[in-house]
Amino acid sequence: MSPTSPQPPGPQLLKVQNFCVSADGIAAGEDQSLERPFGHVDPGRLFAWAGATASWPNRTDPGGTRGLDDHLVRDFHHRIGAEIMGRNKFAPLRGPWQDEEWKGWWGDEPPFHTPVFVLTHHPRPSFTLSDTTFHFLDAAPATALERAKEAADGKDVRLGGGVTTVREFLDADLVDTLHIAVSPVELGTGLKLWDTPEELTDRFHLDVVPSPSGVTHHLFWRK
Repeated sequence: MSPTSPQPPGPQLLKVQNFCVSADGIAAGEDQSLERPFGHVDPGRLFAWAGATASWPNRTDPGGTRGLDDHLVRDFHHRIGAEIMGRNKFAPLRGPWQDEEWKGWWGDEPPFHTPVFVLTHHPRPSFTLSDTTFHFLDAAPATALERAKEAADGKDVRLGGGVTTVREFLDADLVDTLHIAVSPVELGTGLKLWDTPEELTDRFHLDVVPSPSGVTHHLFWRK
């Protein structure tokens, strides 16, 4: 290959990015509702590090931190062509859809800017808000990933959560990289990603990088 030849595209990866858990491995609380997407857990206790960065998309005032935390927040959309999420990251509802007029938690300008595949046992028609199209799949993880990769058009796929969905894809051995931000708080009860990050080191390399914000970034990549 000559120096001016285009580089061949890399493999499409399934990536978990900026996924926040407590020091005891909890990513979300119990008793999720429309008013409390994280159940009894205050998400501010887990996401404070990201909200303090200069690149936090919901920032309304100038300033914010730079450095490692900001780099990881800024990298959230890099080379991402589609997202997969569980139904409860889209809405707190269980069972058949009661109101298809309600378009989820994400408002008229969802932050994804890609196709999003919502896993549910109760599919509904796709719809588009701004530049994000939501598709609803009753599918196994491998099938959902195949659909998402096709829609991503050569780019990577982000596995957005929640914790149950991340665990399902880990159990199916489909995840290529994970960035887990561990906040220095203990929540006691809720939905756990792990008891200890070493649970994943049979399949993944792990770098652990502390940040001045108090969080510890756990960076996993497949062996």
